[in-house]
Amino acid sequence: MPGVQIDPKNEIIQLRHLRKSFWTTEGEQQVLKDVSLNIRKGETMVIIGASGGGKSVILKHMVGLLQPDGGDVLVENKVISDANHFDTDTIRRKMGMLFQMGALFDSMSVGENIAFALREHNPGIPEESVEEIVARLLGLINLNPAFASKMPSELSGGMKKRVSLARTLAVEPEIVLYDEPTTGLDPITSDVINDLILDTQKQFHVTSVVVTHDMVSAYKIADRIAMLYQGHIIFVGTADEVRETHNPYVQQFIRGMRKLESVPE
Repeated sequence: MPGVQIDPKNEIIQLRHLRKSFWTTEGEQQVLKDVSLNIRKGETMVIIGASGGGKSVILKHMVGLLQPDGGDVLVENKVISDANHFDTDTIRRKMGMLFQMGALFDSMSVGENIAFALREHNPGIPEESVEEIVARLLGLINLNPAFASKMPSELSGGMKKRVSLARTLAVEPEIVLYDEPTTGLDPITSDVINDLILDTQKQFHVTSVVVTHDMVSAYKIADRIAMLYQGHIIFVGTADEVRETHNPYVQQFIRGMRKLESVPE
């Protein structure tokens, strides 16, 4: 478990009664029914739950890609997202997101991908500064500076995610959101990504929110774990508390049981 000391009173993100529905050919599908969650500054909060259950939908509300049908997202006690508006300035200044598939620009080299976010946030930045920062970030993700000239098509899935993390960190966000960072990776590469998440938290003192169904990853990186079930957060606790809880739905998920079993008191 991470050893970073977290002040439980210092909450940086608050989700208050988030609701979100989508319309399908079968009618309205209510994905988030009433989601409330408080995330402390400097911690790594991992959100677990079944595939298609709405974990990524929560992240997209935090970063302003979706508007809620009801409820609020607050950052440092300021509402940044409600049913009528987004505070895009706060989102851009404070947040970075690592998408599930990396979302690199195929037509740009690795260096250009990392530099893209840097230039967007710092118009007029000298080119020598850009090159210096790109090289430093490549070193942070354990890639040789020579990788700056490579194209995304030349990279493995794990390398793409590492480059995407470097691009995210280029703008020095206070909050980093990770959408299924280990999906599609072998166990060894997954562990490399886990270590990068931990190193990023320690070196940059960021707050991390990680969506995953990979319990090996969750146990390794989380300060706390939140369980999303049928549109609600039903449990929040440390890795040890998750393992020891008698909540049958949490136990069903972490033990990979197809059928719900009763858990003795």
